[in-house]
Amino acid sequence: MAAYQSLRQQQVPTRRAASLTRVSRTTVYRKPAPPRDQTPTAPQNKLSAAERAGILAALNAPEFVDLAPMQVYAKLLDQGIYLGSLSTFYRVLEENKQVKERRRLAKHPPRAVPELVATAPGQVFTWDITKLAGPVKGKYFDCYMMVDIHSRFIVGAHVHATESGTLAVEMMKGIFGIHGIPRVVHADRGTSMTSKTVAALLSDLEVTRSHPRPRVSNDNPYSEALFKTLKYGPEFPERFASVHDARAFISGFVDWYNHHHHHSGLGFHTPANVHYGHAAAVAKERSATLAAARARHPERFTTSTDPRILALPGPAWINQPKETTEKSAA
Repeated sequence: MAAYQSLRQQQVPTRRAASLTRVSRTTVYRKPAPPRDQTPTAPQNKLSAAERAGILAALNAPEFVDLAPMQVYAKLLDQGIYLGSLSTFYRVLEENKQVKERRRLAKHPPRAVPELVATAPGQVFTWDITKLAGPVKGKYFDCYMMVDIHSRFIVGAHVHATESGTLAVEMMKGIFGIHGIPRVVHADRGTSMTSKTVAALLSDLEVTRSHPRPRVSNDNPYSEALFKTLKYGPEFPERFASVHDARAFISGFVDWYNHHHHHSGLGFHTPANVHYGHAAAVAKERSATLAAARARHPERFTTSTDPRILALPGPAWINQPKETTEKSAA
């Protein structure tokens, strides 16, 4: 840097001097940092301690104590008094911890995080209702859909023109009669899900009701993912001409999803194979096919084990319980 300064004193252009001394021009133009032992100087416009105390005393005066700082600021100006800027008023109050919400605010109690686990089909069902666009704008049909979280098997799907707890109870009775009574039924906090009719049915059957936290979609992931698969499919229509057309479409979707859709979360087994216990036999046949392929072309495989994406599904979770997480980590 000294060589650069010497060249500049000899009237050598900046670019030329930087090139000769291999000094970056950014370094040249950078403002040097103050020495470490140099104490920073206070701004010239900083108020003294006495002046700040005067502002605090004015704000806490009996005639101003219940007013907002901006009101006090304006009233003092009307009296011909200037103590500082409005920002300074707020800074002084902040320094003395006198800036806070004065109104009584509602405090919502903390919601319990639903922690559910299913190690086999038939233990935990989750359900929800989604809207299907009708023939005209503003007209919708309601699709009630319940799924087993372990097998992802759609145990029931009904389409109605309205949403009600009574229709939900009818759906549940039919599902429980075919697939058995689950240990837990999980649903969001919609009016039908929390209705007295649904609550009474589940209470009579000794089924635990589970609900997500308000405005937390991650607490009902299986139903949300299922509806996305439904509505993002290439065959999903923009509108349904009638409730009968909607029912026919949902019936076809359920058949495809349960018996023909190879689910990535199930080791690419179909939900029906997992739900009815056929997945192990299918996995054994797949493993034999892969073993034969490795024997024919060993150079094409880097490992002797089957791909992890084809592994049989393990327990299914909704917010994995902490106790189980700690045990698996140990």
